[in-house]
Amino acid sequence: MVTAQHVECTRMEDLPPEALQQVAAYFQTLSEPTRLRILNLLRDGERNVGDLAQQCGFSAANVSRHLAMLTQQGLVARESRGTSVYYRIADASIYALCDLVCGNIARKFERAALESAAFGAAPKRRAAARARRG
Repeated sequence: MVTAQHVECTRMEDLPPEALQQVAAYFQTLSEPTRLRILNLLRDGERNVGDLAQQCGFSAANVSRHLAMLTQQGLVARESRGTSVYYRIADASIYALCDLVCGNIARKFERAALESAAFGAAPKRRAAARARRG
């Protein structure tokens, strides 16, 4: 088994165009909110398709299609047990990536809110100054 500690990190700028296509496919897999929700549900441990479908509010067939894409990209692993198929996270580093992106988006919204508040505060200060003068 290869662990993250034994794999040399490859920088995106060093990748050939063919590898960049694979990176794009990986990110495309993450571009669907249902798949992100499935990944979040799998944080707590393995689940079968029925459990995931019930918790997502989608049909088992729909969830199975999403799980197939996640499996194809190596994000989740599947295991058959009797008549059920169970899924678990195959690459836990996906959570670090998602948390990094979520943190960046949260900071973007915080900056936008601060800028919006600053623009909203200026007219209020001018109106208050006018009221005091007049």
